[in-house]
Amino acid sequence: MKIAISGKGGVGKTTLTALLAQVYADAGRDVLAVDADPAPCLAGALGFPAGLRSRLRPITEMPELIEERTGAKPGTVGGFFTLNPRVDDLPDRFSVMHRGVRLLEMGAVETGGSGCICPESAMLKTLFTHLLFRKDDVLILDMYAGVEHLGRATTDFVDAMIVVVEPTRRSLGTAAQIKKLAADIGLTRLWLVGNKVRSDDEAGFLQAETPGLPLLGILPADLAVQEADRLGVAVYDHVPALRQAAEKIAQILVMQPLEHSV
Repeated sequence: MKIAISGKGGVGKTTLTALLAQVYADAGRDVLAVDADPAPCLAGALGFPAGLRSRLRPITEMPELIEERTGAKPGTVGGFFTLNPRVDDLPDRFSVMHRGVRLLEMGAVETGGSGCICPESAMLKTLFTHLLFRKDDVLILDMYAGVEHLGRATTDFVDAMIVVVEPTRRSLGTAAQIKKLAADIGLTRLWLVGNKVRSDDEAGFLQAETPGLPLLGILPADLAVQEADRLGVAVYDHVPALRQAAEKIAQILVMQPLEHSV
């Protein structure tokens, strides 16, 4: 099962990724969680100890590795470099495991414009495609708003893209944009998950105003999420209400073959 999680910044993508990853790991599944956010923080949400977190380093922050695999120094644009570098060893080599969840940080390409032709971009795109082709039991991708990492192969290998939203029109507007971008590459298996929902009225608002995407589940608002971050512990352990909601979402994803399309 391969799940990509996206949404507007700050809506709780990382929280949901961490919850689902631990739910599946506790159920005995082999889980690879990938932090593809420019500011990786999935390790903290999963409650990884400081010693393990210190061993994590985003792939795009490894200039020697990028030059070795692509033949060009990071930061260079144009020129000659390998567009399809070897990446098959990277997930196992640079990931760390805690409580059954293996975690890899990808990082982001910090250049102006969305059409970067550079060694870092070539490395990320090749690695992302490789992850989709791997035979991991459960692959969960913590994305950022948009589908910049996604390509045509994604339509065949991502079982679901979950768009996390808050009960606001701006958040739903971002979801509509993500839906359009995903449709441009043929990715139609999209669902919404509402986060920080405080009342039945807010849940009803999401159900009524969804941009044509089915609502897969609801995560209730809980100040204990911020407390978990301050304490450096896993949201999964510290916020029972969110864990229970994530268990229901995970069960739905397993029990139904994700046949929905938009």
